[in-house]
Amino acid sequence: MRITFLGTGTSQGVPVIACNCDVCQSKDSRDKRLRSSVMVEVSGKTLVIDTGPDFRQQMLRQNVKNLNAVLFTHGHKDHIGGLDDVRAFNYIQKRAMDVFARKEVNADVEREFSYAFTDEKYPGVPEIVLHEIYTEPFLVDDILIIPIEVRHFELLILGYRINDFVYITDASKIAAEELDKMRNARILVINGLRKKSHYSHFNLEEALQVINNVRPQQAYITHISHQMGLQREVQAELPENVFLAFDGLKLDFPDPF
Repeated sequence: MRITFLGTGTSQGVPVIACNCDVCQSKDSRDKRLRSSVMVEVSGKTLVIDTGPDFRQQMLRQNVKNLNAVLFTHGHKDHIGGLDDVRAFNYIQKRAMDVFARKEVNADVEREFSYAFTDEKYPGVPEIVLHEIYTEPFLVDDILIIPIEVRHFELLILGYRINDFVYITDASKIAAEELDKMRNARILVINGLRKKSHYSHFNLEEALQVINNVRPQQAYITHISHQMGLQREVQAELPENVFLAFDGLKLDFPDPF
């Protein structure tokens, strides 16, 4: 399995438009963050979790030539906004793109990209097949996916477990029974917006509390805002098995770390 962080930023990305803070003006490439998304390559298949507004740029930057399916965590714009660009994969792969999401998120997709779901489609619109998932495990081809329910303020959204990899973003609360699904993970990716508390996202302290509870071998913080601070400074404050993720970071396993 290979995990590639396509983007690790929050809804505005980093740098934020017109911001002159130290993080937004940083020359460190690790402080440049596109909207959060991750690519999972496993069993000869390539999956992407969330296609935000930077999806096209992310696919080009990573030179992705094949994409088998998209999984959505929820329907906010910074997580679905780039779905139109699966058109390129439609053309190259000669097939529609399989998209897996909860019923409510599929409705968001149909509304946002209504032109792709009309009876008489304009030539060249994206070809998308929506698959409705619930909280039960499901298969993408032969890959077992375990949904994990989390709360994004009052909104129910999904994280996912694939083998020993767990990906959680935009969470502000996780029930005990859902935390149990995350245990014994080799890699946990979890959102940590900033150090200051926030009503709809874990802050860094809360993310570390989840990590301490679940106890993965390694943990990576994602969905990071410019208010978190500089990569090099925040990383120096973290436990030895916890890391601030950054765009382009790749994790390969079962190879040892």
